[in-house]
Amino acid sequence: MLSRITLFAAFACALMFFTTAARAAPPYAEFLLDPATGAVLHAVNADSPTQPASLTKMMTLFLAFDALDKGDLVLDQMIPVSRRAQNMAPSKLGLVAGTSIRVEDAILGLVTRSANDASVVLAEAIGGTEEQFAEMMTMKARMLGMRNTSFHNASGLPNSRQITTARDIAALSQALIKGHARHYPYFSRTSFTYNGAPVQTHNRLMSRYDGMDGIKTGFVNASGFNLAGTAVRNGRRLIAVVLGGRTSKERDNRVAALLDHGFGVAPLRPNVSTIEVAAAVPAVRSAIKAAVQPPVRQQAQKPLREQPKPVAKTKAAPAKPGSWTIQVGSFKSQKAGQAGLDTTGKVIPAQLKGAGSTVVKGRNGSFQARFTGLTKTAAEQACSRLEAKGQDCLVLAPRN
Repeated sequence: MLSRITLFAAFACALMFFTTAARAAPPYAEFLLDPATGAVLHAVNADSPTQPASLTKMMTLFLAFDALDKGDLVLDQMIPVSRRAQNMAPSKLGLVAGTSIRVEDAILGLVTRSANDASVVLAEAIGGTEEQFAEMMTMKARMLGMRNTSFHNASGLPNSRQITTARDIAALSQALIKGHARHYPYFSRTSFTYNGAPVQTHNRLMSRYDGMDGIKTGFVNASGFNLAGTAVRNGRRLIAVVLGGRTSKERDNRVAALLDHGFGVAPLRPNVSTIEVAAAVPAVRSAIKAAVQPPVRQQAQKPLREQPKPVAKTKAAPAKPGSWTIQVGSFKSQKAGQAGLDTTGKVIPAQLKGAGSTVVKGRNGSFQARFTGLTKTAAEQACSRLEAKGQDCLVLAPRN
């Protein structure tokens, strides 16, 4: 009787560990579509909901292109910058309230820098307010067949009610390519000049995957690293979507692998993110098996696994209460996270002078490299400088 109770307790604990770990990581999904035929060539968790992050801006741009076609906007038109737009968190162009920006520059700001301030400027110019524009976005999503998508802002900044799926993002990608063929070439732009300074794209896969001409990257902590990519080879176009990548490099490589598979370049191997989830099932079995093994008497039991070493901060000084943080990457090991901090510190030393740094182990097993002890202005300026150099960066507000 006791052994059965022990067995059940072991199973319950192992299952609880598995479900908790699965919930901790951002939802993962991937999707490969042939837009010419509508054929789904590959799909994993195609209808699992997650936050779109900056893939949201694909719909913001769709409605901006609609407005251009209707004559409601003109590329050279100057549109006003509100206080709300100015106060948006990075990524941003650094727009100032009371000034104005050309419609085309705002569009290019979304395509390259993924500028949140420019997103709000366009939203207010088209919808009056960002809230009203978000309703227009959701309505357009339904018209395009995106049944599992809801929008509540124009930028993709964190909002638990703003959700989408890999299938819906593929549908939006297809609609942009087919429905706005005249404007779609904007997505192939890797840079533009604004106020005399070059603005570079966040989509680094564009420069290394032959035939790729779009579309959009995105990241917030709740979603992981997202990318909707498309490429043309030998006259054939494919659309690949990855949501929930653990790092930008992993996400980019997986999109490239999906496209290679679709073009017949290489067979598709299982992705590490899906392998890790599946591996939790054998872990449950192992826990059950260990629970029914008779104990070894007069012999100290060895621990099942080595206890993880505490993640040490790279600078001893703790962050000041109310201080801001920037996250410059999510890595597979503490060593890689530290290397990321060291490299970033050399890229923008002036902006990070006096900042603390730390590598934090996330609930999904990744190691997040962060600079701490910054003011809001310093954090935003540091991220803007890094993003201008093509590096991902996320501003984190203080937790009170």
